[in-house]
Amino acid sequence: MESLPTTPAPRTVVQLPDGTHAYIDPHALPQQTGPQVVHIHQAAPDRTVQRVALGSGVGAGAVGASVYFGPMLIAAITSMAMSLAVVALVVVVTGWAVVTVVKSVGGADGKAAAKTLRKR
Repeated sequence: MESLPTTPAPRTVVQLPDGTHAYIDPHALPQQTGPQVVHIHQAAPDRTVQRVALGSGVGAGAVGASVYFGPMLIAAITSMAMSLAVVALVVVVTGWAVVTVVKSVGGADGKAAAKTLRKR
């Protein structure tokens, strides 16, 4: 058997600090059971766990430095590798262009010169 709907609880009118009035339901107010505990973390949980696990000695400083400088080192190495890759691509394209031009312009002597140039 289904239960019948209940009548809504009476509401109370209160005056807010800014002078306006509002209806509140006194039964819906949160009950304070104890102090509210809020955890605030300054770093990502994995870094915090690493620092806590190593304590506050030299190991924790090393982990902190690796967490901070590790990504910067990876970025610097990647940047250098990209620069070297671009330089290598330019050298290869320039060499190919020189060999092609010498072959097409020089005739038989140009083909022999291109062959010699290709070997180098």
